[in-house]
Amino acid sequence: MPAAALKPKPLPTQSTAKRPVPLELPCAPVEKRPLPAGRPREWYVTHNRRLKAMRLAIALLDSGVYLPHQARNEEIRTTARLIGVHPPSDTTCHMVRAFMRDNR
Repeated sequence: MPAAALKPKPLPTQSTAKRPVPLELPCAPVEKRPLPAGRPREWYVTHNRRLKAMRLAIALLDSGVYLPHQARNEEIRTTARLIGVHPPSDTTCHMVRAFMRDNR
């Protein structure tokens, strides 16, 4: 018997299925843990800025902004207001665009 006949048939994807394939439900958020103690203050500032930028990048992607040049500072700050975070600085806005550029 040929080896190709023994391979299991792959599961259908959304684009190849005859009927819609149910998508997975989003996972529950991870339990928050305290940040490690003893690091320099700059580490905490950078860490929190990265988390905020990542949240904003995800919210922008969910709202249909897929390219970094579409995410101007005003758009990012409007999204921040919608999701309930403080308005980001210019540095954080730059980081949001960098996340969108790197993760394409």
